[in-house]
Amino acid sequence: MGYRLSKIYTRTGDDGTTGLSDGARVRKDSLRVECLGEIDELNSQIGLVAAENVPAAVARCLTEIQHDLFDLGKELSSPGTTALSGARVAYLETVLDALNASLPPLKEFVLPGGSRTASLAHVARAVCRRAERRLVGLGDIEPISGTARRYINRLSDLLFVMARFLNREGGSAEVLWDPRRGDPPPVQAGNTPVDK
Repeated sequence: MGYRLSKIYTRTGDDGTTGLSDGARVRKDSLRVECLGEIDELNSQIGLVAAENVPAAVARCLTEIQHDLFDLGKELSSPGTTALSGARVAYLETVLDALNASLPPLKEFVLPGGSRTASLAHVARAVCRRAERRLVGLGDIEPISGTARRYINRLSDLLFVMARFLNREGGSAEVLWDPRRGDPPPVQAGNTPVDK
């Protein structure tokens, strides 16, 4: 690793290609590289959640997830290999069940929001869903492990529950989707969101 990071720029990607771990060079807009980018963005979004004032147990979980996502990136950059085990999926399910058990059951969909921390978890969840879509697309044309797909699917569920948990821990009320809310009231002059 020290050798690989001793020089940050190599100029080898100036032609629009990048190197995979197996030595192959692929276009930077290939679906495999797109998946790698989605996982990187997801990891960065999770880092934003972890940078907030979250409970210690949540912080530990987020760090585990970030390590797992690096493992997934390793797997994606080495076609034909598997880096994530089923135990990592089971870990997510255990944390998910524990957090969910402390929450009231949902009767409607939750609008993404509440506290800043919960909102960041919702953004991470949305990015996770996008990464999952890219993984599924890659799996249609190249082999990827079923564990990778299960992990990303479970992670998006966990991030949703984590957002709810963080709202509750931070004292922020959830806003439920109201599909029967009707038309908005008429806006009067002097009573618009931009009026001071």
